[in-house]
Amino acid sequence: MPSPDEPKAKFCSALASDRTTIVGLDGDEGGHARPMTGQFEDEHSPIWFFAAIDSDLVTHLGEHDHAVASFTAKGHNLSANVHGKLSLDTDLAVTDRLWNSYIAAWYAGKDDSKLALLRLDDEEAETRRAGSSLTACIKPTLGHYPERDYAENVATVALD
Repeated sequence: MPSPDEPKAKFCSALASDRTTIVGLDGDEGGHARPMTGQFEDEHSPIWFFAAIDSDLVTHLGEHDHAVASFTAKGHNLSANVHGKLSLDTDLAVTDRLWNSYIAAWYAGKDDSKLALLRLDDEEAETRRAGSSLTACIKPTLGHYPERDYAENVATVALD
């Protein structure tokens, strides 16, 4: 049985390595979910995203501020959904700390007028470790059903 901190540590490690999430606004019927690069400074920080100020996601923030970020690790051994409040942040010190060559490739610099920094403060995060699909196929033939074992692969984590 994993320790209570293990799911959070695995999620933070996977997100730090892979970073690509799908971010969308809850209740946004326009379907403005987009792949974005998520970053955080430690396991207790919000998840940060750089975006274009005129993107659908940013322009619809006034209508909706609750968002979901969905993540699947490389290898598909871990997935997560993080629900929380998405907001614009104007803290230049955060922009300086998070700035990197991947972000720089999309913008004219840290002071680009099209640059927006988004902050996702989690309210609820759920992680799921993937079980082996081969094992899931074989177990029923032996009279053992994998959904009974799967409960230990699901965890609610707090990033704050």
